[in-house]
This record gives sequence, C-alpha cells and structure tokens, in this order.
Amino acid sequence: MRMKLGVLVISLVLFATSVQAQRSAASRQAINQVLATQTAAWNRGDVTGFMQGYWHSDSLVFIGKRGLTYGWQPTLDNYRRNYPDASAMGQLAFSNLHITPLGAEVAQVVGRWHLTRPTAGDLEGHFLLVFRRIEGRWVIIADHSS
Repeated sequence: MRMKLGVLVISLVLFATSVQAQRSAASRQAINQVLATQTAAWNRGDVTGFMQGYWHSDSLVFIGKRGLTYGWQPTLDNYRRNYPDASAMGQLAFSNLHITPLGAEVAQVVGRWHLTRPTAGDLEGHFLLVFRRIEGRWVIIADHSS
C-alpha cells in the first residue's frame, strides 16, 4: 500500500512539474509575440499600435530618464512627443531578452533596446518590463527603460 501511495505521489509531482513547464513555455511564447508585435508596429511608425502591448489603464507605470509616468494615455502622449514621426522613431530592435515567469499570471522581461536612426542618431538602453495576464492577454503593466 505504501509503495502504491509513493508511486502516486511521485506521479502527481511529475505531472504538476510538467504542466508548470508547459505553462511557462506558453507564457514565454505569448510574451515574445507581444514584443514582436510591438516591434513591427514601431518599425512602421505606428506608436498607437506599439502601445497595444501596454495595459490600457491609469495604473500603468512607465519609468524613464525623466521620471515616472502613470497611465496609458500619458505614456502614449510622451512617446508621441519624443518620437513625432517615423524618422525620429527609427527602427526598433530588442535583444538579450530574458523572460522569467514569476507565477501563472505574472512575468518579468529584462533586455536591451536599440533604435537605428540614420538621420537623428541611434539610441539604445536596457529595460525591465513587468507583464501580467489580464483577461487572458499578456500586457505590460510596468516598464523601466533607460
């Protein structure tokens, strides 16, 4: 009886570990897709499309070199002010991405961003994003970019 119980417990642990690994892989893939969609929007000069990766909420927080910005609309307004046209926006690339699920509904992403801007000069830096799954969709709820 003890042997059967032991086998059952081990089987349940292995099953739970397998399910968690599958969820983590699915979360990483979904978050990668959000970042790819944002990159494509940015590179076609679509700031509003880029912002679709962010939580459309007054509770969104963006931390940049000028300090804190709260809210989706103020963050969009800042992007529009700082990148008024496609030339100023340039071409965005993300690299060195490290996506770490912190739970079933939360993950962090650390990486590097680079804007190639032939006429305005390139820009680059690092970022830490906090993603959360809200209503089945992964969105950025906090962005610290430098």
